[in-house]
Amino acid sequence: MRLEPKYMPLAATVSLFVAMAAFGSVAYTGFFAAQAFLNLLIDNAFLVIVAVGMTFVILTGGIDLSVGSVVALSTMVLAALMEHRHWSLWLAIPLVLCMGTLFGAFMGWLIQRFRLQPFIVTLAGMFLARGLCYLISIDSISITDEAYTALAQLRIPLWGESAALSLSAILALVVLALAMFVAHATEFGRTVYAIGGNEQSAMLMGLPVARTTVLVYTVSGFCSALGGVVFTFYMLSGYGLHAVGLELDAIAAVVIGGTLLSGGVGYVVGTLFGALTLGIIQSLIMFNGSLSSWWTRIVIGALLFVFCVLQRVFETGRKAH
Repeated sequence: MRLEPKYMPLAATVSLFVAMAAFGSVAYTGFFAAQAFLNLLIDNAFLVIVAVGMTFVILTGGIDLSVGSVVALSTMVLAALMEHRHWSLWLAIPLVLCMGTLFGAFMGWLIQRFRLQPFIVTLAGMFLARGLCYLISIDSISITDEAYTALAQLRIPLWGESAALSLSAILALVVLALAMFVAHATEFGRTVYAIGGNEQSAMLMGLPVARTTVLVYTVSGFCSALGGVVFTFYMLSGYGLHAVGLELDAIAAVVIGGTLLSGGVGYVVGTLFGALTLGIIQSLIMFNGSLSSWWTRIVIGALLFVFCVLQRVFETGRKAH
């Protein structure tokens, strides 16, 4: 049974993840214990959420460099509202999500309305959001609200006392499930793939290209804000230097997950495996104990080179057919 070419990038990612997990379980005691495996998702939940939003953008052939800064801004606004203004978390969190969504929609509108390069617009958004953090405060703002701390420490047991998931991991799985449904079972998802395949053809087919272009950046903005909320579950603080470089990690997760940077080909579930692959590289280096944490970046960089070459080979083969 021959694998269809469109599934090859996803198959390569899943195979890489399984190979790394198998190596870790053989090389290190306790590496593949149930909770150790679940910790991969718990520790990378915010990255999964942000990368899901990035997947939709990259599927259209675009890019969003603002996601890390929007995460930081979300943590700052949330912390400032709860600690300085004494807002309830049930008011502060929806406001932060609306803020991120509108920020993404504004960038999408600029890109679509004025036919601007996504790279430049989202680069400007990155600087703007990061700068706004320091208008709120140049220092870290701790979140001490008891209800919020309880949410951050909440654990949902899966089987007995041996394994549990955090609220952040549950949110990541819910976002992933919704994204898979939207990408593969709705008109919006079909239009996203069509734009990435050939925008002119999508317009000639009568698909809502302009609206969808704005919406993908809106989705990315929402996911970034939600990622910021989840990030505060880990840090219990807002800070302008939170999530520096997260946009690069998100792009790496999407690319390693098998989504083509040129757009039109990729699967949301691949992004999950891409993010978990980044997490398992970190775990392997941590379990080793003798390697510097910078080896994580070195291995991720090497993987990206490999996947970029594989993407080019895949695209060449696709055009040949």
